[in-house]
Amino acid sequence: QVQLVESGGGLVQPGGSLRLSCAANTSIARMNVMAWYLQRPGQQRELVARIGSSRSTNYADSVKGRFTISKDNAKNTVYLQMHSLKSEDTGVYYCNAVRTYLVGEEGRLVKNDYWGQGTQVTVSS
Repeated sequence: QVQLVESGGGLVQPGGSLRLSCAANTSIARMNVMAWYLQRPGQQRELVARIGSSRSTNYADSVKGRFTISKDNAKNTVYLQMHSLKSEDTGVYYCNAVRTYLVGEEGRLVKNDYWGQGTQVTVSS
């Protein structure tokens, strides 16, 4: 069973920085996508950033230029470096891993989705 453990959250003032880490108990090189999601109170989880197996990245418009996602396959860890934090960045950040593969003679596509327990980020003065 894939386990993801996030860390690095906390309380930070507006304009400050934090780095989140997501450690996996398996090889993240096997994962097609690693991503970070944000869930604000009373709202649905939304994508913040993702990184593919080839290290291609995508970001939500709201964090472009401020957040950077990266990964260290040797450490099986994904990072989210956050700068110029705003109050609207407050919420629980979840790490996500997606692995897709084909099974059977018919080549049926299987998608496995894994989630961490989340880490709280609070941006407030």
